Amino acid sequence: MKTDFYDSIVAYIVDEQNKFYRLAYSYLRNRDDALDAVQNAVCKALEHYRDIKNQEAVKTWFYRILINESINILKEKHRLTYVYDENKDRIYEEKGFEPGFDAKDCLSRLDIEAQTIIKLRFFEELSLNEIAKVTGLNINTVKSKLYRGLKQMKICLKEDEL
Repeated sequence: MKTDFYDSIVAYIVDEQNKFYRLAYSYLRNRDDALDAVQNAVCKALEHYRDIKNQEAVKTWFYRILINESINILKEKHRLTYVYDENKDRIYEEKGFEPGFDAKDCLSRLDIEAQTIIKLRFFEELSLNEIAKVTGLNINTVKSKLYRGLKQMKICLKEDEL
């Protein structure tokens, strides 16, 4: 029976790989880092699939692994020091035009938990109960962080219109 379960996990990962990449990319904003996060998550999932007590919870279990891997890569990136070459990244900007914030910019301003909840709810279309399982938070905490985050995004987007 465990080999059937292993095969079902592999099939699930293969079927949903584009969603996983998209979620990792939404955190990392870098193709290679997102691919690394997905690869690390898949490896961890396949190494520890025997630890799942409830076989119905594969979806939330894998999302939790993927989010943790993405956050770990983000943390590692922030520890690195970058040397800026001012000649390398010259960007053409038209005079009188200053780019404003879009929804992604406003989302990135939120704390990591609120970002995670909003991404899982609207990009991955998970239910609030599934999000609570993925994040390990109480359902009421998920709701309050979701609505607070959406309110902050709305304020950010309105400021941009001014």
